[in-house]
Amino acid sequence: MLIGQFTQKITSGNRVAIPAKFRNELRGFLYVTQGYEGCLVLVDEEGFTKLTAGVADKPFIRGDVRETTRFLLGNAYELEVDEQGRFVLPKNLHEYAEMKEEVIFLGLKNWIEIWDKEKWKAHKKNLEEKGAEIAERLSNIE
Repeated sequence: MLIGQFTQKITSGNRVAIPAKFRNELRGFLYVTQGYEGCLVLVDEEGFTKLTAGVADKPFIRGDVRETTRFLLGNAYELEVDEQGRFVLPKNLHEYAEMKEEVIFLGLKNWIEIWDKEKWKAHKKNLEEKGAEIAERLSNIE
């Protein structure tokens, strides 16, 4: 299961290493794409199938399906990962997520989010302040 939080540095050439704990759990090809709230999403083949399932079988004529597909798939990349688990962050994703020197890898069971460290701190603060309110809204989902 993909859980935990790890800090990694972005090296020259926009290279970053996937934390060892996550590398040991990911299988097959790896993909990175835009996530919501300004982060990136990293998944393996199985995770990519699950991630895109919400739009894969929906009618093309629906505007929200096309927009979500553009957001997720139009910005997705299959990664080339070296022996140390490093990959190059594609330029447009690096810019989208406003990544600087350090990033946070968050394991969220079926996917990994990658956040700029400072951006994550701000988002986490908001989560901590509104956590009970968010949980209450989730309890109303059937």
